[in-house]
Amino acid sequence: MSRPLLTLLAMPKPFHGHIGIIQSNAITSWTKLNPRPEIFLFGEEHGTSEIAAELQIGHLRDIHRNEFGTPLLSDLIQRAKGVTKTPLLGYVNCDIILLQEFQDAIAAIHEQIAQFLAVTHRWEIDLQKSLDFNTDRPLGLGVLPPGVAGHHTAIDAFVFTRGVYSDVPPLAIGRAWFDQWLIKDALLHRIPVIDITKVARAIHQNHDYAHIAGGQRGAYGGEEARRNLDIYGGVPHAFTLLNATHELRPDRSIRAIHYRQEKYRVQQWLWRNFVQRTAPLRRRLGMQRSKKKANHENRDAP
Repeated sequence: MSRPLLTLLAMPKPFHGHIGIIQSNAITSWTKLNPRPEIFLFGEEHGTSEIAAELQIGHLRDIHRNEFGTPLLSDLIQRAKGVTKTPLLGYVNCDIILLQEFQDAIAAIHEQIAQFLAVTHRWEIDLQKSLDFNTDRPLGLGVLPPGVAGHHTAIDAFVFTRGVYSDVPPLAIGRAWFDQWLIKDALLHRIPVIDITKVARAIHQNHDYAHIAGGQRGAYGGEEARRNLDIYGGVPHAFTLLNATHELRPDRSIRAIHYRQEKYRVQQWLWRNFVQRTAPLRRRLGMQRSKKKANHENRDAP
C-alpha cells in the first residue's frame, strides 16, 4: 500500500438529522480515496467519536474555542502539524464529498511544485439520503444527483504543503471569511494558489444553517463573522477563487492565470448592461430563455 501523501483535517458539526447524513457521506468518501489519506476529526460534537471509530480515522477531542464555543482555525492547524507526518495537509468542510480525481489532482501538483495551496470551485447538489459505499461502482458524478456550479466566493476544500500557514490568527471556523483568509495569507507569502476546478471539484451537499445561532445570517453577519472580517482585512471578498495564481489543466500541466478578476468584472458589466437591462424587451418579444431551460443548462456536469 502506498504511503499517504495527504492528511485531511475536519471539524464536524453534531451528527443530527440531515447534517449527520451528509457529514457521514462526506467523511466516508474521503476514506475511499486511493491511496487512503490520513484523516483527523476535531472536537467532541455529538457523533464524532462514533464515526471516527467506525471508519478507523483519527480523532482529536480538544480544540481551543472562542467564548461562543466555536473552534478556532489557529489551534486546529497548529495541532494538526504536531500530530501528522504527511507532506500535505488539507482542511475540508464536513459537507464536502471528495472524488478520486481530487486526490489525483493534488498528487499531480505535488510532483511539480514544492510549496502551494490548492483550491477548487464547489459543485452543489441536493442529497437527502445516505450513499451506498458497499458497491463495486466507484463514486463519481454519475451516481450523484445533478448539481450546479458554486460561486467563486464559496471555498470548502484547501490542500497545502506543511510549510504554509506558520502564523494563523484566531479565526472562527464555519463563520464567514476564515476560508478566504487562507487564500490571502498564501498570496501574501508568495505561495502559488492553484485552482484545480478543471480537473476536480469539491462536491457540496446543500444544507440549512440550523446548527448556528441566527442561522445563515448569523454565520455571515453575526459577531463572530464580524471579528473574522476584521482579521481578514475588512474588505469582503477581497481574496477568492478569482485570485488563484495558477490552474491545473486536464493534461496535468500547471499554467499561470492572467486577468481572471478583470475578465470577471467585464462579464458582470456585460451581464448587467446587456442581459438584465434588455430582459423586459426580450420577454415581450419572446426571446428570453425559460427558467426551466436555463436551469437545465446550469446542471451540465463540470
